[in-house]
Amino acid sequence: MNRREFAGSAAALVGASALAWPQLGLAQGKPEDGKDFHTLDGRAPVEAPAGKIEVVEFFWYSCPHCNAFEPLLNTWLKKLPPDVSFRRVPVAFRDDFVPQQRLYYTLEAMGKVDELHDKVFAAIHQQHLPTDREDRILDFAERNGLDRAKFQAMYNSFGVATKARKAKQLQDDYQVDGVPAIGVAGRYYTDGTMAGSMERALMVVDYLVAQARTRK
Repeated sequence: MNRREFAGSAAALVGASALAWPQLGLAQGKPEDGKDFHTLDGRAPVEAPAGKIEVVEFFWYSCPHCNAFEPLLNTWLKKLPPDVSFRRVPVAFRDDFVPQQRLYYTLEAMGKVDELHDKVFAAIHQQHLPTDREDRILDFAERNGLDRAKFQAMYNSFGVATKARKAKQLQDDYQVDGVPAIGVAGRYYTDGTMAGSMERALMVVDYLVAQARTRK
């Protein structure tokens, strides 16, 4: 979902299944800097442990393309190499994105991302239950078995607010132009528009991870 399209209609290319990097190489050639991905002018901060290559997915819960990308991403994550560290970062292109940023980081702080991340997408895109305001987010939490008061306290905590601010800064550091998008090793950025689809974007990520290994 292109950044400039958040004020109106959107279109994006999302693939259906993951393919191995050798197939990409044979079918479409080596990814090109400036075309399939771009190298950042400066380094973006990483949170991966020493010796690990960080991969960051930038997303927005209300984005239909992020929702469509989830199964493909989850399949890719099952084959994550041991030297790769993955994390999600919710974007905030506008102030009204911040409640969903806080939703994600509250789930993370409560250890509930694995259990409820996909359920947030389902609530929005399948059940058509909005989660764009604090009261609606608290309703979601309560429906899914979480203590409303505890969730609200965490949602409004300094720690969650700080993580949301850092997410916005990282989004700017990576020059995120739309979602879903992926950053690699604090050095590289790609998305479905650049790569041609999110399926191919993941293959580009595999290539960039290999590049990052050679630069350790």
